[in-house]
Amino acid sequence: MPRFSVIVPAYKVQAYLHACLESVLSQSYGDLELVVVDDCSPDACGAVLDEVAARDPRVRPVRLRENAGPGPARNAGMEVATGDYLLFLDGDDTLAPGALLALADRLKETGEPDVLVHDFARVDWTGEHVRDEPAGQLTERGPAPFRLEDRPGLLRMPPAAWDKACRREFVEREGLTFPPGWYEDTPWTGQVLTAAESIATLDRVCVLHRQRRHGALRSAMSERHFDLFEQYDRLFAHLDTRPELAQWRPVLFRGMVDRLASVFRCPDRLPRGSRPEFLRRARAHYRRHRTPGGGPLALRARLRHALVRRGAHRTYRALLLGGRLARRTARLAARLGRAFGSAALQLHYRVQLGLPVRADRAVFAAYEGRGHSCNPGALEAAFRELAPHIRTAWIARPEHHHTVPPGVRRLTPGTAAYWTALARSKYLVDNGGFERRPAKRPGQVFVQTQAGTPLKHMGLDLRERPAAARGTDFGRLAGHVDTWDYVLSANRHTTLTWERVYPGRYTTLEYGYPRNDVFQQATSADVTRLRESLGVPPGSVAILYAPTHRDYRRTRATTLDLERVLRRLGPRFVVLARAHPAQPGPLGGNGAARVIDVSDHPSVEKLCLASDALVTDYSSIMFDYANLDRPIVIHAEDREAYEAARGTYFDLRSFPPGAVARSEDELIDIFATGHWRGSRSAQLRAAFRERFCPYDDGRAAERVVRRVVLGFEEADLPPVVPLEARRPVPSAAASSARSPLATVPRPSGPLTVTDRS
Repeated sequence: MPRFSVIVPAYKVQAYLHACLESVLSQSYGDLELVVVDDCSPDACGAVLDEVAARDPRVRPVRLRENAGPGPARNAGMEVATGDYLLFLDGDDTLAPGALLALADRLKETGEPDVLVHDFARVDWTGEHVRDEPAGQLTERGPAPFRLEDRPGLLRMPPAAWDKACRREFVEREGLTFPPGWYEDTPWTGQVLTAAESIATLDRVCVLHRQRRHGALRSAMSERHFDLFEQYDRLFAHLDTRPELAQWRPVLFRGMVDRLASVFRCPDRLPRGSRPEFLRRARAHYRRHRTPGGGPLALRARLRHALVRRGAHRTYRALLLGGRLARRTARLAARLGRAFGSAALQLHYRVQLGLPVRADRAVFAAYEGRGHSCNPGALEAAFRELAPHIRTAWIARPEHHHTVPPGVRRLTPGTAAYWTALARSKYLVDNGGFERRPAKRPGQVFVQTQAGTPLKHMGLDLRERPAAARGTDFGRLAGHVDTWDYVLSANRHTTLTWERVYPGRYTTLEYGYPRNDVFQQATSADVTRLRESLGVPPGSVAILYAPTHRDYRRTRATTLDLERVLRRLGPRFVVLARAHPAQPGPLGGNGAARVIDVSDHPSVEKLCLASDALVTDYSSIMFDYANLDRPIVIHAEDREAYEAARGTYFDLRSFPPGAVARSEDELIDIFATGHWRGSRSAQLRAAFRERFCPYDDGRAAERVVRRVVLGFEEADLPPVVPLEARRPVPSAAASSARSPLATVPRPSGPLTVTDRS
């Protein structure tokens, strides 16, 4: 008897069915059966099912002789299911990685409840993931399992079949089935939740529910939307047979009114001419099933109830037209206001350009207003320390103002103060391009710090890479380069690359990257405090996982199952998961233990200090991390695709900073065997540091400020400390006497690139 029976009805989903089935069969928790019901689909769903069933015995095909619809198809699947718990997926949905393991763990924690309600995300046809708003009902705080009386808000969540794991014995005991017709999950959800004696929740996205651009049934214009009336009749008839469930009628009645109003208001569901009839039937259902109670209604809810109660189609149309007119008027007024404001700001900027440049002002920005960080952040601090006569200002969007240090003026992009600072400050420092690029005035000094050592193609090299260039205006880019006075570089490779892909008249300052100064200045006590602030358990091995974004992907999906990696490595390891700024959002884990999401942390340098090892792919963070002389492991599972889309300046496999894994299993093996910190990895890292970290000695920011602001000659700048003379910063785990690092086995032989690349 398997733990889970995953039931999938398949009808006209040939383009998505294979991905759906693979998402189930590839789960790290394999105690399952996959019941796929071919609902007499006229496309290739049957052939896809045959192909998958031929290679995996866990697949159980069920074939219907005629099309019955999703409800009866699920019933047919339940008849043959043998698992402890039933899960339902639509044929174009997918299970999130690690979902079944999370469900199994939660079921065990909560004592095998009748129903486990989990979260799902809607996946738009563009690839965007949107978590359901009512997911706050799924909090795991408080006792579990519980009864519906303890969490009645679950009944207010949108009814769905795919967000519940139902114990099969409970379903059979209660005789629960799906009805025919559209909206079949409406009575199913109501009956399941009200009949369950024990319920638990899992606050994790387990299902990715696809919102197709075309072909989704409920978004289609059809008379079948009238099926909703019959479904609510079935639900309330069920309540009538169970007097003990009468307390739920007010909640379900309100849900019915909201659902009917939602279908009526949607312009793409009801065919032309059928809307008055729909509203008449809605009024009849309102009167038939009306149940007082449930507390006061909000204003918008009262309007919806009035619409359904009165069936006032003409009144509704008048209100609708009035609302449209009001919205259009408001949008027009807003556009006029924005145009007036923009014109006023342009006039203000032109006036400021006519005033003298202030020699005692400097303005800084990083990552188009994301906050005080990177090379500009380190230079801003050096300005305050070494050139206190210069008043500094930082450009950041309001949500990032908290990252700006005290005493530094905060500027919001697009404001009058922003344009004043750009027009009149002598020093302009940025690592990419100001969010709204200013004109370059005589007397101004523009310092382009860049944001790392280049591995992937940049600048003019993207002309032949349309997926990565994404419509870049290279003429405009060249004009922007012409405004640069100084460009920072950390090594000779970077210098040669910048001067070729960003050709201009600027001066290259090959001094090291200021953001890496902190690596030579931090102490072990600093590292310990950082780990405590991040929630890293004492004595654990913290792996910083920081992949770059993929130009050939529209979504932020990671190739690593972090939960599986940690299960294989054991309890002494934790992962600090850092998503790339271009693709925000957590990298996985969904709150799982030992996966700490640090995507929103303002300082990646502090994350490096807090970790014991780095796992990355093609991110420039590897060049910075090498300064710590701590282990680096490259996970290059999609090297061919990445290089085809973006291109790289050298083959990372031939000159890596440490061990190279071509798959998730190889990555696990590298850590499990100790090769990640073995002698061969140390040799590779040493060669990598010698090539790419010759100047990062902790005084890069000082050299830049003394040269650019204080006017020092090259010969008068602080000399570079050689690599072998630099003070290493031990990690908290490595410096602990009880550290599990001491128990990690050393490799029996040297790790060669051929073995691990």
